[in-house]
Amino acid sequence: MGGRTVTRTSSESAERLASLTSWDADWSGLRVVVAGIGVSGFAAADTLIELGASVVVVDAATSERAHAQAETLRIVGAEDVLLGPDAVERLPKVDGAWPELVVTSPGWRPDQAMLAEAARRDIAVWGDVELAWRVRTRRGKKTADWLTITGTNGKTTTVGMAESMLLAAGLKAVAVGNVGKPILDAIREPVEYDAFAVELSSFQLHWANSLSPVASVVLNVAEDHVDWHGSYESYLADKARVYANTQKACIYNAEQIETERMVEDADVVEGCRAVGFTTQTPAVSMLGVVDGLLVDRAFIEERRDHAAELGAITDIGPVAPRHMVANALAAAALVRAYGVEPAAIKRGLQSYMPGDHRIQKVAEAAGVTWVNDSKATNPHAASASLASFRSVVWIAGGLSKGVGYDQLVAEHARRLKAVVLIGADSSELAEALARHAPSVPVLPVPARETGGNGGAIAGDEVMAQAVALAAERAVDGDTVLMAPAAASMDQFDSYAHRGSAFMVAVREHLSKHG
Repeated sequence: MGGRTVTRTSSESAERLASLTSWDADWSGLRVVVAGIGVSGFAAADTLIELGASVVVVDAATSERAHAQAETLRIVGAEDVLLGPDAVERLPKVDGAWPELVVTSPGWRPDQAMLAEAARRDIAVWGDVELAWRVRTRRGKKTADWLTITGTNGKTTTVGMAESMLLAAGLKAVAVGNVGKPILDAIREPVEYDAFAVELSSFQLHWANSLSPVASVVLNVAEDHVDWHGSYESYLADKARVYANTQKACIYNAEQIETERMVEDADVVEGCRAVGFTTQTPAVSMLGVVDGLLVDRAFIEERRDHAAELGAITDIGPVAPRHMVANALAAAALVRAYGVEPAAIKRGLQSYMPGDHRIQKVAEAAGVTWVNDSKATNPHAASASLASFRSVVWIAGGLSKGVGYDQLVAEHARRLKAVVLIGADSSELAEALARHAPSVPVLPVPARETGGNGGAIAGDEVMAQAVALAAERAVDGDTVLMAPAAASMDQFDSYAHRGSAFMVAVREHLSKHG
């Protein structure tokens, strides 16, 4: 950017950052480093350039896509884009001076070298969600109200259900955040949205400080991402941030005391209510289930001795496992807090289409059902999936993210007919199986080096072998369930790639063998 560089003291920079609470604030010349050139990083850099900030983008990637993204950002006005492993080892200067702000993509850990240097230099670090919240008001009008959703599992399903319910009520709404569409992209669309259903990961919440949603929910918590957060306690603390400054309703899981305690400890807007959801009969100020119906005893005046019918379990779909019912109730609580009527909730559930890779039936042949739940990237999610079936040949394994498997295996050992292990190193899962399910056959797929451009090919081969091994063990009445309880990046590009590889392998196997 042209012109004279103005170097501010840390207190002056802090004062300026505090004033940046709308699109129309003075962002011009603000020196910003954007960490990451993926979906959220690109959206953050593009937004900041449009606002007039001086922007340098860094990423360790060297792929063709990263270089294409970099060229686009240079064309629209980025001061520089630095790619490659060396680019992320130290904090770059912007316009010849230290940046006043770092905006990080959610996957970057706080102890990453560049972010750690920013902390040592007392430079503020925001996430893309924090930036989105600050620019949501434009020409005096906010873009949309936020309904925020987090949890160890079920976030994407719940945000999709909430979006469907809002749309059924005739509102202009969209699911954003960790679900796929960056919030910044939605804010810049030429649409006057009424509401955003916002999926937030623990990573995104770690870097967000100013959010004040209309309603918020923690769906559930279980050990996950311990490697990123450093401890389970730190992970819970970041999840709990979703409740801060909530305006109308903090929704919690009445069957999990940790989420209720988070609400009790939250600093919220005066008048904000605590509302529980349960898959059992609800108490006052809760949503729950009575005789197969989803009911509301929270958002009606006569809640002490009445309940409003919101829909039936059958509205969720032909198969509605307990965790899907819980997700539907959480979504219903969020939109009820926003003012959506019961009839729209029923219509929203009926029109909701689950995404791929979430307990997705792939095929049924010779009495064997093949199910893809690649989205089950941790033990808690895999447990919910396993609980849905009676006799399972389980395909599992991958990057453990620092979690344990003993409880998962012990709880479901009785339903396991055999286990096919994938993953570059699934020794922790194998050891848990040996301890708690010693009679269950464990069939490892030999690991291969899968880095670089060969990763996709090797991953597909791994899945083909896994499917073949599972088919040898499965008989009439069994379910072959691919619910890995682990992340995918050791052998696949993503959980979606892993799920797609499974579906392709199943169809190819059945076409050859019937």
